[in-house]
Amino acid sequence: MTAKRVKARFPAGELDAVEVPIKESVERWTEVTLEDGSVIKIKPVVIAVVRAENAYDQDGDPLYSVKINQVMSVSAPDDLRKGAKGPSAEVH
Repeated sequence: MTAKRVKARFPAGELDAVEVPIKESVERWTEVTLEDGSVIKIKPVVIAVVRAENAYDQDGDPLYSVKINQVMSVSAPDDLRKGAKGPSAEVH
């Protein structure tokens, strides 16, 4: 299979790169509990990966750029939901 050549943005600027097919992806949720009782769950979904041609980081590893979408779920306490009655439902 011939690698697809692309231009991609890196911190060093726009570089020639090659798409690297994803063999396997395990995407887990990151769960953040806030002091207000809300729980935010975030999961990155990897769409594509490219590797810069002839460009390396300070350790000599190849530069990669990852295209992701983010999935987010919010679970808030009842008193924070729209239409809630009570003191914490007010915006301060």
